[in-house]
Order: sequence, then structure tokens, then C-alpha cells
Amino acid sequence: MKTKLLITTILCFLTLTVYADDKDDVVKFFNNYVSSANNYSPAVAGMYSPNAKIIRQVVKPDGTTQDVTTNTSTYITQMKLGQAGAKLRNYKNNYSDIKVTDEGNGKYKISSLRQPTGESYKLKTYMIVQKQSNGQWQIVEEMMQTKVQTFLKYAKNS
Repeated sequence: MKTKLLITTILCFLTLTVYADDKDDVVKFFNNYVSSANNYSPAVAGMYSPNAKIIRQVVKPDGTTQDVTTNTSTYITQMKLGQAGAKLRNYKNNYSDIKVTDEGNGKYKISSLRQPTGESYKLKTYMIVQKQSNGQWQIVEEMMQTKVQTFLKYAKNS
């Protein structure tokens, strides 16, 4: 009986330790992502899974929202095009209210509020990350709210 209790206790401890290590790794990944994005590093492109789901949730002037989805390759192309202008304007994002939750199946959701440089408002954002077979974390889904209305031209009519 004592042996079973000891084994159960050890397994619980190991499970909690792995969970804590993964959660710490996810926070490190997110901080690296923010730093890389704010410094216009080409490394940002490699932080996305090749088949990630990318969602831009456009906040319309009346406060309603509309989701615009795209694939990773299109998003990376758009991101690279936008970086030159953003760098000239010294555009950066500050993140607050960062929360990490275990979504199961090795996926973690990082939710936060994003405040673009020079703006007083904050926008909702989340990314879901998953450890790949090579041990690296990658973004498998991302949603960022934006007030940039031009994204609506990419919306599919449903």
C-alpha cells in the first residue's frame, strides 16, 4: 500500500514538473516572439507552423468585428512587406494581461492584450503554440484584433 502511494506521489510530481517546465518554455517562447517581432527579426517567420491558422479580427468603427483568415505563407509574405514601413515608424507592440492555459494535446494558449505604439487602446490577441517533433515550439493558430480596415478586402463573403 505504501509503495502504491509513493509511486502515485512520484508520478503526480513528475507530471506537474513537466507541465511547469512546458509552461515556462511557452512563456519564454512568447517573450522571444515579442522581442523578435519588435526588432523585425527574420526569425519570426520560423516561429509559425507551415499550416498555422492565422486570423485577423477586424474591429470596425461601429465596434463590431469580422474575422479574416489566411494561411501561413500568405501571412509571412504580408508581414515581410509591412516590416519596412513599420521599422521606419518604429512600430512596436506592447503586451499585457498575458495568460497561458493548457489546451490539452500538448497545445498551450497564450492570451493577451496588444497595444500598438502610439495608441491608447488595447486589442485582444491569442496564439496557440505546440511543441514540434524537433522539440521547438511553433505557433499553430493566432488571432489578433486590428483596427486596420484594409484587411476586410481579404474577407471571404459568406
